[in-house]
Amino acid sequence: MYTTYVLYSPNFDRIYIGLTNNIERRIKEHNAGGNRSTKAYRPWKIIQTDKFETRIDARKREKYLKSYRGRKYVRDKVLPAKPINLII
Repeated sequence: MYTTYVLYSPNFDRIYIGLTNNIERRIKEHNAGGNRSTKAYRPWKIIQTDKFETRIDARKREKYLKSYRGRKYVRDKVLPAKPINLII
């Protein structure tokens, strides 16, 4: 099982889009500073997750979310909703 996820940093108004097979571990890594591109913008909150059976399908979703239209979708539709309270 693979998960495409969208993180939001409320302190810096930044979004990060990623893909993993273990969402709990990955969020811990982001919030512990284990990722160079997200370290400076901690803490991160999960605002969306999508689960997929194959890595290929998850990668397609990740690529869409990282595109201009995908980021616009996240900013316009997902971000106004309340973030999921899963900071580990």
